[in-house]
Amino acid sequence: MTDPDDERAFRRFFEQHHADLSRMAYLVTGESGVADDLAADAFVEVWRHWERVQAADSPIAYARGILANLARQWIKRQSRERLGLLGLGLLRRDRAEPDTPAVLDVRAALRQLPLRRRECVVLRYAFDVPEREVAEILGISVGAVKSLTSRGAAQLSQYLRDLPVTTGGLSASAG
Repeated sequence: MTDPDDERAFRRFFEQHHADLSRMAYLVTGESGVADDLAADAFVEVWRHWERVQAADSPIAYARGILANLARQWIKRQSRERLGLLGLGLLRRDRAEPDTPAVLDVRAALRQLPLRRRECVVLRYAFDVPEREVAEILGISVGAVKSLTSRGAAQLSQYLRDLPVTTGGLSASAG
């Protein structure tokens, strides 16, 4: 039987942080349907380790760490599955014309970043998490967080800067 005080504390924690964890999962994975599932899975793990979470210096950092690990595992699974499909030739395109998105938003640009850079940029800029806490969440040094965040932000900025400007469905450089 569980302690009613623990259940109430967990419920409060869930209500306070569910939206943020779901948003973090969305920004890291780029998949809205997956985000809620990953957040829910993270809360299952938080509940399983509730004593440790409550005892942590920052319970939300602990939960974010769990979510980051789950998101990383999901991304790796997706990559392996996609590689398997590519190996079978199921995703090959036989079209000559390239797929050019009409609009590219920050979410698409984030997906271009390597995972660790993406995690650092999301935690630092979307959630305003201090560098030391990001380091704890991701299990890396503060120096690595600074470097990954700086490089990620520069890469993101460059990616967005290099996009062709479109007007009326035509590239501005097309004339």
